[in-house]
Amino acid sequence: MLANSAGVSGLEVCVFDPLQDDLPLEAWQDLSDVAVDPNPFFGPVYLRAYLRHMGPGNVKLLAVRDSLTGRWLMSAPIRIRPAGVLVPVPTLFTTEYGPVGTPLLHPDAGTSHARRFFETAAGKAGILALPHLPLASGAARMLMGLDGADVRVAESHHRACHDGGPDGQAQFDEAFKGKRRKEMKRLLRRLEDEGPVTLETIGEKALPSRFEQFLELEASGWKGRENTALASQSQTAAFARETVTGAARAGRVRIDELRVGETLIASLVLLVDGGHVFAWKIAFDEAFSRFSPGAQLVLHTFQENLAMPEFTLADSLAIPGHSMIEPLWRGRLEIGTLLLAAGPMAAFKTRLCATDLALEQSLRRLARDVRRKVRS
Repeated sequence: MLANSAGVSGLEVCVFDPLQDDLPLEAWQDLSDVAVDPNPFFGPVYLRAYLRHMGPGNVKLLAVRDSLTGRWLMSAPIRIRPAGVLVPVPTLFTTEYGPVGTPLLHPDAGTSHARRFFETAAGKAGILALPHLPLASGAARMLMGLDGADVRVAESHHRACHDGGPDGQAQFDEAFKGKRRKEMKRLLRRLEDEGPVTLETIGEKALPSRFEQFLELEASGWKGRENTALASQSQTAAFARETVTGAARAGRVRIDELRVGETLIASLVLLVDGGHVFAWKIAFDEAFSRFSPGAQLVLHTFQENLAMPEFTLADSLAIPGHSMIEPLWRGRLEIGTLLLAAGPMAAFKTRLCATDLALEQSLRRLARDVRRKVRS
């Protein structure tokens, strides 16, 4: 651990190895529990499981804490990597399995804590990249408001979500009406011809065995054929099992299921954190695709979310334009890559990194187009 206590009185910034044995896990978890913007992917259960099984080895955990009480006030994992293709830059560590880049921010944290976080994370490079960042989050607003920093949103998009309370109910009513409501009910009646239909949420005791069934279902479909299912690789399976087991111990995961008789035909694994629900992984039996099992389950999940005490937001974690979930979850989260720089040539640094990110996006689009042509 490296500690830097200069600056604000009673404040220190620590840089940890997230897997070290003497890490103050309780303080880290306490911050995750009360964070202004819930983010299970920056908490100890998910992050340590991922790094233990998936790597990489150059991730550091930055924590701004009270030097007298040890209370953590702001934290996020960081590594140095190319912003896009060519330009290395300190970057908050996100992955395809956890595409939420919101730093954990304590409700008592203020601008001084955000500044120390930024200055330490940016280091000598004088720039910090925050990918997969919900731009309306409290942490994003605080960082974008830092005096003297050059702020640039390099790329942004919207992904499906839904709200809680009356707004969420209105979104559900809008999504589940008219022709769609008729069609979904008709398909459900047809599905009942195959056997008794059950839509349910799985409790904590049954979670380990039901997650194994999820892994089998996911591997039986197109993800299994493309070798991208969680069970396709031993390390992803181990990481996923450890994540779900740890989250289940704390009551922070649930599995929603659709069954016909004893046959599981759709399963959705959700991480639950601070009134937020994250739709982590979904799978369905392709033999039943004519009944829209994924959509049936997502609508059930919507209703289950609305019934949760203190529920405020569900994040689909889905790619923009997702054909199944976007018509059903009508809210939208703006997600972007935030670039912050300070000091000499700050504006040049953010422009350079933004250009590098744009180049990466262009190359990704080109690769997708090539794959589509090869498949066709």
